[in-house]
Amino acid sequence: MTETAAVAEPDRHASPPRATVLLSVLVASAFVMILNETILSVALRDLTVDLHVSTTTVQWLTSGFLLTMAVVIPITGFLLERFTPRQVFLTAMTLFSLGTLLSGLAPGFGMLLVGRVVQASGTAVMIPLLMTSAMRLVPVEKRGATMGTITIVIAVAPAVGPTIGGAVLASLGWRWMFWIVLPLALIAVAVGAVWMRLDSETRVVPLDLLSVLLSAAGFGGLLYGLSAIGESGGGHTVPPWVPLVVGAVSLVVFVARQLRLQREDRALLDLRPFTYRPFVVALVLAALLFMCLLGAAAILLPLYLQTVLKTSTFVSGLAVLPGGLLMGLMGRPVGRLFDRIGPRPLVIPGAAAMATALWLFATLSPDSPLGAVIGFHVLLSLGLSLMMTPLMTASLGSLPDHLYSHGSAILGTLQQVAGAFGTAVFVTVSSLSSANPAGIPDAAGLRTAFVVAGVIGLAAFGTALFIRKVDGASTTAAAAAH
Repeated sequence: MTETAAVAEPDRHASPPRATVLLSVLVASAFVMILNETILSVALRDLTVDLHVSTTTVQWLTSGFLLTMAVVIPITGFLLERFTPRQVFLTAMTLFSLGTLLSGLAPGFGMLLVGRVVQASGTAVMIPLLMTSAMRLVPVEKRGATMGTITIVIAVAPAVGPTIGGAVLASLGWRWMFWIVLPLALIAVAVGAVWMRLDSETRVVPLDLLSVLLSAAGFGGLLYGLSAIGESGGGHTVPPWVPLVVGAVSLVVFVARQLRLQREDRALLDLRPFTYRPFVVALVLAALLFMCLLGAAAILLPLYLQTVLKTSTFVSGLAVLPGGLLMGLMGRPVGRLFDRIGPRPLVIPGAAAMATALWLFATLSPDSPLGAVIGFHVLLSLGLSLMMTPLMTASLGSLPDHLYSHGSAILGTLQQVAGAFGTAVFVTVSSLSSANPAGIPDAAGLRTAFVVAGVIGLAAFGTALFIRKVDGASTTAAAAAH
């Protein structure tokens, strides 16, 4: 794999010229793109009226975005190896800008959905590109602080998206959610065209179309099936177990094909990162983290606030905002601590805080004060912030250079699947445990779901005990052994 895209060896010890500028462009672009992922969530009710479609139909503006992400992200390992970072960046931002333009001009639901899918195609590439570029541009001793900045993108953008979306919707209308974003995207394209020049070597790898189809059917089927289970309304034309089975079978065949192709160094998604124990441990813990972040914090908590405490959408959005902002503010400080002391002293207390917060959520009742809910969420966010940056940095830092792009793609794919799985599990448990005949989650059902989340939190704490610090020497030795 000596021909694989990599930066010259001196870059491991000193950041190349304009590294700060390059990373700033990537971070700002990723923030705008991920912000757009959630900014539309508050406008779904207005869209059903303006576009004359049902609630089930309009939900595809979110589901289609997530499905596209799940299909495209596994391919990013190949893309980052085959093309230069500049080519990948400009293509991703151009797709995102085109999708934003289509969405803003959309006369009906069909074009709006197409615009969202095109947007997602560009967004899916950006986080793996950002992570891979950070690992190649930044010296080992400064990676934690840099990845902490990336945490701001991942944590804060989804948190503030609904808040910004609500403000825009209240004063300007839903189309302005795209018109405000479009100039920012075009500026990023222009700046990237001038500054995004990262020295790298590409490798001519033939695109295996069968792997692309298997990846789309596998990850797309899993995410669609899990999302269908997680929708409390039901009424699906196709039972959720059908795409789940299709996805699982396709995924098994996909893995078998990648294992065969990687012997010839032409796998669509190289699975050799799974042979590195520190990567696997961090990956498992990250999966549990995203299950709790996207399933419990993003789904169960707003359900509790709106159905049990009877708060408005605006108030429930404000209630979770302090925790999201805390995660963003903690990004760089936690990253600097990681650079000094490694992952273990941060991840273990973080997992303990996350598990504690999830069990505290299980004590909530219809009489619980809103202040207690906010406090528990802040504790959960503190735990997540202590874990997210160290896990991302430690997982990719345990890999040799030529596997950064594939490791980033695996992490991105895992985030989508784990979030969908967590949502499906928690919503299903809360519905089945509800006393409501219609299966609408009530206080008892949500309490049971939070208990399940607490058990997952304990599993995360147990997994955190296996986290170890990995230095550059051990990574080099492991790469040589492979």
